[in-house]
Amino acid sequence: MPKLTAETVLPILRAGDSARLPDDVPAKFKPGQSVRVRNLNPLGHTRAPRYIRGKTGRIDRDHGVMVFPDTNAAGTGKKPQHVYSVRFEGREIWGPDAPSKEAIYVDLWDDYLDPA
Repeated sequence: MPKLTAETVLPILRAGDSARLPDDVPAKFKPGQSVRVRNLNPLGHTRAPRYIRGKTGRIDRDHGVMVFPDTNAAGTGKKPQHVYSVRFEGREIWGPDAPSKEAIYVDLWDDYLDPA
């Protein structure tokens, strides 16, 4: 896929194409497994928010195989991989003063995660 331009975005959005892929890619992680978000600082596009980089969470669910947005946005390919909903305790993200029952969920691709 070529790089997106202002002229090409609207037709793609109107077509309603999905990021889900039928590729048979093995999952690197399973629900319940602890993971650490890689502390990556790419020059280009990424879907890993800075506030979770280096933080530890737990895989809540596997959404299946999707297009990896970092490579797809750069025009270097779909790089199919699993996307997981990762649960982070509030105190892991905001420190010890965060409420004890607070948590957030962030959807993250395989390339953003390492086993914890």
